[in-house]
Amino acid sequence: QVQLVEFGGGLVQAGGSLRLSCAASGRTFSSSTMGWFRQAPGKEREFVAAISWSTYYADSVKGRFTISRDNVRNTVYLQMNSLKPEDTAVYYCAANRGYTGSYYHAPEYDYWGQGTQVTVSS
Repeated sequence: QVQLVEFGGGLVQAGGSLRLSCAASGRTFSSSTMGWFRQAPGKEREFVAAISWSTYYADSVKGRFTISRDNVRNTVYLQMNSLKPEDTAVYYCAANRGYTGSYYHAPEYDYWGQGTQVTVSS
């Protein structure tokens, strides 16, 4: 059974940093596209970042967030710096069974974590 479990959410002041982790089990994702999405209250789930052979970012986080992966640990990370109140959301890790070029499109992903809350205070 495939599971994605996120860690690292919490409460931080504006300008601060957090690092989210997503640990995968049940299969390896070293050759798969993996992504981070977020959903704020009353809003639709939106793309944040993805990693496959390259890395991709939403314009709103470019230059502040960094996605990376550790294939030995089967884990994906999201380093979030210079956090803003508008970054407040539940953050979800997602994985595709293989590679997808539509990394920004949530339905492309086959597996999802349960989400972790990130709250940025002003």
